[in-house]
Amino acid sequence: MKPVMSVEIGSLKLRNPVMTASGTFGYGEEFSQYVDLEKIGAFVTKGLSLKPRAGNPTPRIVETPGGMLNAIGLQNVGIDAFIQKKVPFLRSVNTPAIANFFGYTPDEYAELASRLDAIPEVAALEVNISCPNVKQGGIVFGTDPGCAASVVAACRAATKKTLIVKLSPNVTDIVEMALACEGAGADALSVINTLTGMAIDLERRRPVLANVTGGLSGPAIKPIALRMVWQVARAVKLPVIGIGGIMSATDALEFILAGATAVQVGTASFVNPAAAQEIAEGMEQWLAERGIADVRSLIGALEG
Repeated sequence: MKPVMSVEIGSLKLRNPVMTASGTFGYGEEFSQYVDLEKIGAFVTKGLSLKPRAGNPTPRIVETPGGMLNAIGLQNVGIDAFIQKKVPFLRSVNTPAIANFFGYTPDEYAELASRLDAIPEVAALEVNISCPNVKQGGIVFGTDPGCAASVVAACRAATKKTLIVKLSPNVTDIVEMALACEGAGADALSVINTLTGMAIDLERRRPVLANVTGGLSGPAIKPIALRMVWQVARAVKLPVIGIGGIMSATDALEFILAGATAVQVGTASFVNPAAAQEIAEGMEQWLAERGIADVRSLIGALEG
């Protein structure tokens, strides 16, 4: 008997709990020749802004032991080009497309949420709050509960679609941030975004990245991500989407046990473009081999 793999995130129904992570999967079309998009639960677009962004100078990606540092700088085509050039592909795929987006003021976030709300092909919105608030002296929205709540509330007022907030791990207390977003109207939380790190070229005595620092992802951050998912899932009533170093079905299932309703696969797609599909299939096989009828029975089922 095939196990039930479907889960719900707000009003979003997924055929299985595996999504792709923003910034690692283009806008979906780029990976469509490598992955059967109808074998995964959803895919998340590169982060969108009101205007196109070229991103940071190179070098802006470097491998590290157990992971990868990136300082892409939120390069993206902008909302207008997304609507004109990327949305037509979304119509051809029977898999929810989630639009990740960001701004530098609450008003910018709200404008983007409103424009994305009007696009039928966009199934849900994921708010990236790891950006500086230019009106508040550069305070990163995702590190201040009040700033985060203001962004989430602005977006909530601008959309009826499922609103997911992607939390930064670069904070003293991620539970405080999660509760602030829940109180402001989020439907779900993505936990976690990348951790700030750096790499040094010893011979040149210079940082490897042109931006000096970047976001660390990959297997190296999995233990931190697991801990944060476990903390947040116990504190909020919202579905949690686990992210951080998921390279296999086993990794994904650990996040489910820790309290995640779904997961996102990111860095693994650079190593193996078909990773998300293989992880989804591997999860189903693991459940079937053990006679587990429904993946939802594992959510938060960690013992001890």
